[in-house]
Amino acid sequence: MTDSDQDGPKLHIDSDWKAQAEAERARLAEAEAKVAAKNEGDEAGEGRGELPTPDFRGLVGMLASQAIMGLGAMQDPKTGRVVVDLEGSRFAIDLLGMLEEKTRGNLEKDESEELSQVLGELRSRYVQLTKLVATQMAAGKVSTDAGDLAGGSGAGAGGTTTPSGLHIPGS
Repeated sequence: MTDSDQDGPKLHIDSDWKAQAEAERARLAEAEAKVAAKNEGDEAGEGRGELPTPDFRGLVGMLASQAIMGLGAMQDPKTGRVVVDLEGSRFAIDLLGMLEEKTRGNLEKDESEELSQVLGELRSRYVQLTKLVATQMAAGKVSTDAGDLAGGSGAGAGGTTTPSGLHIPGS
């Protein structure tokens, strides 16, 4: 064996791959710098108690949060049970739908895509949850009293708890 055979395998690195990796690294560094700059701006505003700049994304996020909360994403801190407010959730989803309809053609492309994506996800979750509640009602595991689905004032106001732990407030 010669000395060159004993050196072990040789690595051959494609220069195109190197260029792509370097470009990706630069892009990620730029994205991290933007996030860091935004976080610095947010932290500076927090010290003074200032609210973030009102914008379209903030409005969509606020309405989406209300809808998600109504779909049982949060537990009642007092009871530890998940509270479902289908009417409140549907109202927030309908508001987002109206917003999409009324702003059609007037939004930036990314705003329009984000709104459509959020609406699609919320509508899908709403349908899944209403099917779950309907199935449990049909099986007699949830009261069929219409007030139970009215989205009353919370777990303390009565209502029904399903076997899966969902609490559907009563009126």
